[in-house]
Amino acid sequence: MSITAKDVQHVAKLARLNLTPEEEEMFTGQLNAILQYAEKLNELDTEGVEPTTHVLHLNNVMRNDEVRESLPIEKVLLNAPDEEDDQFKVPAVLE
Repeated sequence: MSITAKDVQHVAKLARLNLTPEEEEMFTGQLNAILQYAEKLNELDTEGVEPTTHVLHLNNVMRNDEVRESLPIEKVLLNAPDEEDDQFKVPAVLE
C-alpha cells in the first residue's frame, strides 16, 4: 500500500489544513516511508505468539464499595476560597 498526493489532500481537507504543493509532496514521501517501515513487521514470525493488549500483565486494583460517613460540610468548606449557603462560590463564567 502506498499513499498518493490525493490521499494527503483528502486528509488535509478533513483536518482543515491548507497545504502547499511542496508540503503535499513532503508529507506523501514521509507517510510512504512510515508505511514501508511498518511493512517490516510482516516479516516477523509471529506463529505461536499470543495476541496481547499490553506488554505487561496488569490487573485492575479495585476496593470494595463501603458505606461510610462523609466529611462534615464545615470541614469541606475550609478549603473553599469563597462559600455561600454551605456551597463553594465560584466566579460567574457567563455574562
